Amino acid sequence: MCESHVYLLKDGVQKMIMEDVVFIRPQGEQLYLQNLLGNEQTVDAKISEIRFMEHKIILEPTTR
Repeated sequence: MCESHVYLLKDGVQKMIMEDVVFIRPQGEQLYLQNLLGNEQTVDAKISEIRFMEHKIILEPTTR
């Protein structure tokens, strides 16, 4: 399986915001996320790191 869990890093704490993500598309200072079941979410964030072996994507909030 190639889906990943997405976490938002805030104040040094990682909080899972979506499971089984299969698609990410940047939209300016936002990221559009879609998971295996078709659920969608847009977050004000940028990618901090991707851990392929752990199926983990860590995001940092963007400031507006």
